[in-house]
Amino acid sequence: MNRECIAELLSTFSRAPIAHYLGMKLFFDDQGNAVVELPYNPDLDHPLGGIHGGVYATLLDTAGWYTAAAGHDCGSWMVTAELSIHFLLPVERTALRAMGRPIKRGKRQDVVEIHLYDGEGRLVAHATGSFMVLSNVPLAELPERAKDG
Repeated sequence: MNRECIAELLSTFSRAPIAHYLGMKLFFDDQGNAVVELPYNPDLDHPLGGIHGGVYATLLDTAGWYTAAAGHDCGSWMVTAELSIHFLLPVERTALRAMGRPIKRGKRQDVVEIHLYDGEGRLVAHATGSFMVLSNVPLAELPERAKDG
């Protein structure tokens, strides 16, 4: 785990408009795996009152992406190449927490497993994602909009 890169990743997250808009919070566990938390927000519900599946997908993708990115140096950027989600339980009026764990790290692509839990600790979704390494797009060269949020 590269602490310097994790600090840069936390900085990029803090400048991401979607993180602010949804109210997501990011931290890393002792192994460098990303954990993304989202307090309950009724504006993210679908018409029947449950939390929209797109919110599940966003949290799973975000935790997977940051888990993959934390395993590489600061001179590269990751893109989501594939995300496969299993929606296990619908939830209403609860916080959510997505936790990533690398399955396979590579020079060009990482595969990450991500679990999504509700506020009671129940597993509500499971995903696997492939995240491709773009070695020619370092974090330091992000466009100004991304840097300044």
